[in-house]
Amino acid sequence: MGSWLLERRLSQNAARLKSLRAELAQIDEQLDVFASDAEDQAIRALVSETPGAAQEANDARKHAAAMARHRQHVVDRIAELERRQDELLDELSARQR
Repeated sequence: MGSWLLERRLSQNAARLKSLRAELAQIDEQLDVFASDAEDQAIRALVSETPGAAQEANDARKHAAAMARHRQHVVDRIAELERRQDELLDELSARQR
């Protein structure tokens, strides 16, 4: 693979990493809100002891869990791209020797 192609792939990889890191920051903020909402709903369900409140608490907990799964997916993708970036840098370094 030519050096120009390696540099292009590195550039594309860096752009994807930047985008995913920005997305992760947004997810972290949203997850904080969802987790806080789930806690509030759980407390309301305990206090009110109504089926509707329990259902709302359950829904809020499910939203928070879904966001946590999405966060983990993004974290895994970032790790994968970082590994790929290391591989590309190693290959580029070997070519320049």
